[in-house]
Amino acid sequence: MSDLGDPRPLPEALLAEAGKEGHGRLKIFLGMAPGVGKTFAMLDSARRLRLQGVEVVGGIIETHGRAETMAMCDGLEILPRRRILYRGQTLEEFDIDAAIARKPALLLVDELAHTNAPDCRHPKRWQDVQELLTAGINVHTTLNVQHLESLSDVVARITGVRVSETVPDHVLDTADEVALVDLTPQELLARLVEGKVYAAEFAGRAREGFFKPGSLTALRELALRRVANRVDGQMVGYMRAHAIDGPWPTSERIMALVGPDGLGLAVIRAASRIAEQLKAPFIALTVDNSTRLASAAGDASIAEAMALAERLHGHVERLSGEDLPGEILTYARRNNITQVFVGRTHSKWWREVLRRSLVGELIRRADGVAIHIVSEAPERAKPVQAAPTPWPSVTSYLTGVASVGVVIALGIWLPDLGTPTNVAMLFLAGVLFSAIYYGTRPAIATALAAFLGYNFFFTEPRFTLQVEHWRDLLALGVFLVVAIATGALTGRVRNQALAERARITALRTLFNFSKRLGGKTTIDDLGHAVVLQIHRLTGHDGIFLLPEEGDLAIRYAWPPEDTLAEGDLAAARWTQLRGEPAGAGTGTMPSSQWHFRPLKAEGKMRGVVGLRSGAAPKGDILATIDSVLDQGAVALDRISFSADSASVQAMAQTDQLRGALLSSISHDLRTPLTSILGAASALRHDLSRFTDAERDDLLATVEDEAQRLDRFVHNLLDMTRLESGALAPKREWVDVQDAVESAVRRLARELIQRQIVRDFPPDLPPVQADPVLLETVIVNLLDNAVKYAKGQITIAGRAEQGRVMISVTDDGVGVAPAILPHLFDKFYRGTNQAAGVGLGLSICKGLVEAMNGKIVAQSPVKHGRGARFTIDLPAGRTP
Repeated sequence: MSDLGDPRPLPEALLAEAGKEGHGRLKIFLGMAPGVGKTFAMLDSARRLRLQGVEVVGGIIETHGRAETMAMCDGLEILPRRRILYRGQTLEEFDIDAAIARKPALLLVDELAHTNAPDCRHPKRWQDVQELLTAGINVHTTLNVQHLESLSDVVARITGVRVSETVPDHVLDTADEVALVDLTPQELLARLVEGKVYAAEFAGRAREGFFKPGSLTALRELALRRVANRVDGQMVGYMRAHAIDGPWPTSERIMALVGPDGLGLAVIRAASRIAEQLKAPFIALTVDNSTRLASAAGDASIAEAMALAERLHGHVERLSGEDLPGEILTYARRNNITQVFVGRTHSKWWREVLRRSLVGELIRRADGVAIHIVSEAPERAKPVQAAPTPWPSVTSYLTGVASVGVVIALGIWLPDLGTPTNVAMLFLAGVLFSAIYYGTRPAIATALAAFLGYNFFFTEPRFTLQVEHWRDLLALGVFLVVAIATGALTGRVRNQALAERARITALRTLFNFSKRLGGKTTIDDLGHAVVLQIHRLTGHDGIFLLPEEGDLAIRYAWPPEDTLAEGDLAAARWTQLRGEPAGAGTGTMPSSQWHFRPLKAEGKMRGVVGLRSGAAPKGDILATIDSVLDQGAVALDRISFSADSASVQAMAQTDQLRGALLSSISHDLRTPLTSILGAASALRHDLSRFTDAERDDLLATVEDEAQRLDRFVHNLLDMTRLESGALAPKREWVDVQDAVESAVRRLARELIQRQIVRDFPPDLPPVQADPVLLETVIVNLLDNAVKYAKGQITIAGRAEQGRVMISVTDDGVGVAPAILPHLFDKFYRGTNQAAGVGLGLSICKGLVEAMNGKIVAQSPVKHGRGARFTIDLPAGRTP
């Protein structure tokens, strides 16, 4: 066991193990290609477990007609498959509900990467397996390495075949067991020739495509390496859960230490080269502490090195702590790091004596970890400290010395205060004051000044730097050590506090920015917010570009900018094409006046943001800008999705209206046309066999149906005019009873089976309305009432407070409460309504409102039945 760090198990490792309690266990039989025998191996393992008394059930087994695989299924209970009818074909799929209801101790589910039929609960079989595990069922399954999501592109380059069915890597990583089913390429090709993989007619084609010796060798290496990496990850997890310090040298794991010394790039490159040679993963690690946090140049150097590590496919980690060697070695042992790369600069001998060497401490305290030292190049004249932490101003030093002078004056002028103990406390207070307000270096300078002042003015013999007694010399030495230590520690705490304050400010800035983005609904608003935020962070001009018609277009700029120079636009296009920074301060088109950064969301390029700067932003500012761009990209996706959703919704509504219109037109046009054609045909071909009364009845039918068709066409035209605003109603005095009688005459044939009751007071005033439009409204209301009335329709009128109410009431079944609010919606037809286009009541509402009136519906009217429609119009003066 190491003496470093907490010897207890890591909480996250224990939580990972505890999270598996109550879940089923998953075992995956992994192969490099079809035909290696994964299903056979799974069935053979299941047979052995059955002999041990384990309840094993086959959920779904794909034998592909292979005799030896089918023989392994003898005596095994296999669940019936679920049959699904899809596009005229019957598909057989895994029945997950039957499996959960059966709930065996072990369930066999073949072909984990399979895509289910559309009507299944989950689109992918691996999701079915996840549900089975949650239900507490142990599962054995099979998988080929080319179906792993992270390897799909690699497999496509190796084999030339793009795999469409993939499984997320975390399914394999979180499996309890992975059994590698391995064959040499020669053995697999021999099985292919013997017809044990595919039928004879497909074997030749497979050898020319997927089953090439070179491709199979590469796939086999992928499978072996993937299983090895997973086993290595399991081992690290075991070590963390059981508080075991490493390293266990079962495989190589490389770590590169990055610090503010400027050697980060060299260390990363050296570690990457060794990791590539050993085919091992490497980690880039940096540890924050108060000294480094005070250096802006160090932050920029670390950020550059970490960016290089990410480009070289390394894993980036950032820790915080004051004991650098302890933090580094604790992390290394808990993550089974076997080799550590660290940089070492050439420094003065006195620096090595006065301060602890990180390289020396790592070598002294490392136990089983190899330490590689990457030294500074000899030709470099200066180490990274060419850009050191800025020295405090002269004023800060003078202020510290002035505080010492104030204490000396108080000690001389106030004899009662001038005892050595009191003066020493006052001197320490001055040191603390300098450390808190100005930092470590002014505090140390103040401590030295206080030491000299204490010796010269308050130690016998006074006004000399001599010391009379050894006791005084000891007191002076202790005072100097305490003052310097107090100033240094207080200054370090101050630096840490300032750094944390800066981080909190950055987090608050990002939080406020994310809240502002939440209310942005247009791309122009988003561009304004992103550019303005970057301008506030850097003080530089900003520009926001999005792809349009195959090129980049400026959507927002501050200050306003309409065009970019051709060189600047070329840098922006490069960023859009490659997803990498370009322009000023980069290795791509550095002569550009702009520095461009990509706007990415979910790995896809959404646009480009630029700032006019002679150099690329670095350090914490760069990290904050990238966070702003990430949030901007997510907001841009949200706006795009909202626009797409609105467009889809509008299209759906249009399709719904079109469907309603077509279905209604098919009835309202076809019915009168059929009647007209039937009557006309009968009159033309069999005129002689009809009596005069029958001929009149047929002609009346033609006339009535033609009028019905005419009303329908007028309704469509009126709706079109209403929506276009082309309808301009007249303002005339209209007698209500005349309008009603005219409407009744137009519907005389439809109303012949109904009793019409009129209820109008003799002094009913006229209304201000368009006579033609008012008659159209009453006709539509009567036509609607005819469809539902059982025997009686009542038309009434009354005057109230300068208004006239005209109502049409039927004695039908009434309108359901859920339908009542939608009666006047265009193309709306309730479930209890007769066939129709759904325009009549909508047109009534539009026409009445055009005449400065309103219309309302009421149901039930009497004894739980009937519906009443009331028109409210302004009354006119009785002529």
